[in-house]
Amino acid sequence: MKTTKNTILITGGSAGIGFETAKLLSEQGNNVIIIGRDQNRLDEAKAKLNNVTAIKADVSKAEDVKELVATIARLYPELNVVINNAGRALLYNLADESQNAYSNAEDEMLTNYLSIIRLNQQLLPLLKHQKEAAIVNVSSIVAYVPGITLPTYAASKAAVHSYTTSLRLSLENTSVKVFELFPPLVNTEFSAAIGGHNGIEPLQVAEELLEGLKNDEFEIRVGDTAKIYDLFRSSPVDALNVMNANRAAWIESIQP
Repeated sequence: MKTTKNTILITGGSAGIGFETAKLLSEQGNNVIIIGRDQNRLDEAKAKLNNVTAIKADVSKAEDVKELVATIARLYPELNVVINNAGRALLYNLADESQNAYSNAEDEMLTNYLSIIRLNQQLLPLLKHQKEAAIVNVSSIVAYVPGITLPTYAASKAAVHSYTTSLRLSLENTSVKVFELFPPLVNTEFSAAIGGHNGIEPLQVAEELLEGLKNDEFEIRVGDTAKIYDLFRSSPVDALNVMNANRAAWIESIQP
């Protein structure tokens, strides 16, 4: 996949992985469009970037997506790359009846999974018209091995992984390549509540994404994700125990 002279849309592009990806790709000679729900954060991000357009939209809302797609088709008909990076993660204990697991899962599934399907579906007619195009769905290490601290977030990312695999197979005879990005814990505001300060920097994720695109590496496993994946393939039980090594302390810490 070429990594220059593209027109790229990045959801959740005002901070963290999305921002660093937008910065890196814009520096590589791409026309980048960042999407976010917060106008102030979008404005702040745009001020730090070059050759970047910011559009306010909530990809979890059908009307916002409809309007966004119409805008893209009108102003950026050359769009050929979509990076689905917007996400939602809720830290809670499934065993605590006072916390609404269904409501949390509904929120995360809509943002992390269903919203990706809706946006991709509506942009596919445009992408298929390009000589070379790509969809990148941002998944997670927990798509392979769930963690107790983010139970339904992990489930939503497992759904993204399954969907992405099916989408790749469905589009293999078109000009649209389908990539999946698997970051580990990343030091962003998004992951602050789960110890994000112990994670890798978002720039590393962006750099490994760019390298994966260049090499047509359709499943891009960043940092320790590759190690967990290899362990998962050899021993799913060991991988689950490694991912949840501190579960006893976690359960104790949140007991009422």
